[in-house]
Amino acid sequence: MTFAGYQNEIYLQGLAGQVPPFTTEPGALEESARARLGPGPFWYVAGGAGSGATVRANREAFDEWRIVPRMLTDATTRHLGTTVLGTEMPAPVLLAPVGVQSILHPDGELATARAAAELGVPMILSNASSHALEDVAEASAEGPRWFQLYWPNDPDVCVSTLERAKKAGYTALVVTLDTWTLAWRPNDLDRAYLPFLRAVGTAIPFSDPAFRASLEKSPEDDLPMAILRWVQLYTGTDKSWDQVAFLREHWDGPILLKGIQHPDDARKAVDAGVQGVVVSNHGGRQVDGAIGSLEALPEIADAVGEQVDVLFDSGVRTGADIVKALALGAKAVLVGRPYAYGLAHGGEVGVRHVLRGLLADFDLTLGLSGHRSPAELNRDALRPRR
Repeated sequence: MTFAGYQNEIYLQGLAGQVPPFTTEPGALEESARARLGPGPFWYVAGGAGSGATVRANREAFDEWRIVPRMLTDATTRHLGTTVLGTEMPAPVLLAPVGVQSILHPDGELATARAAAELGVPMILSNASSHALEDVAEASAEGPRWFQLYWPNDPDVCVSTLERAKKAGYTALVVTLDTWTLAWRPNDLDRAYLPFLRAVGTAIPFSDPAFRASLEKSPEDDLPMAILRWVQLYTGTDKSWDQVAFLREHWDGPILLKGIQHPDDARKAVDAGVQGVVVSNHGGRQVDGAIGSLEALPEIADAVGEQVDVLFDSGVRTGADIVKALALGAKAVLVGRPYAYGLAHGGEVGVRHVLRGLLADFDLTLGLSGHRSPAELNRDALRPRR
């Protein structure tokens, strides 16, 4: 698939007096989303932990590397496709799990799923979805889809959720490790804004038979108690490495652990028998003053890249970002906030525009830097800024 063609499509539309429906510049897209959304929803997506230092560190880490273009490499025709843990994808890009998407657009995850499926880009559905996982799977149609788990404290609810995801055609499990309780997030706290306490982002547990069986009354009949039960199940309790075996027992597909920032934790993930890790700091939303996620990537890739698939998340905004992450050892990247802002602009149309733009940017940057496929990227493609 030639994603770069979106550039020509935009220019040709200009001959008819048309411009893109929304901006193609990431920073401007965020500012435009801020103007469209209320402060609660916007900052829930855009904000970070504490002072926001880790959000800034994620972007600064990309700026510490520079691409070294090479010439006359016959890069006219490029092949971006790859396969990650059995999932074929047209480019090494997946949609990161972003929860409570209905605060951005009424269709929420359904719109995102339709746009992703049209492009063949895998969507990782958040456990904090605004819609039941079965409904999102239906919206995905034949599109590739993975499922992200916030690990509940009730084993029965965990098993039931995994069984539902498998039955609905989700092929890989992404387990988020770094959000067993919420960080101090001033942008949300100052507005007392937490969607879950309004029963937004609870569609999957509220529709789960094991969760409902744990309630005296259904969520429809006693919403406050259902929300309290949700809080008890999904916050406040960290897990341990030996508990990963429970997930392996109840999920027969690939498992990836998301939130890895230290090579020793990556090695423990290998020892625990998972198939992949996602180098991520949750977009800077969990630990204030932490390292930029890209800083952690090379050492983790060196430690376990020959044994498991290493994916990257946190801070990806441009095609150049994707090139850098792949060159530093990632097999694929996850993109989050940009498509969420696209969703806020125009639902499915907005998500499609953002993804097409990002993929076109990646396609062009890959070729113009002298590479014909992601497989050709390695650290020789980069130089440190200092």
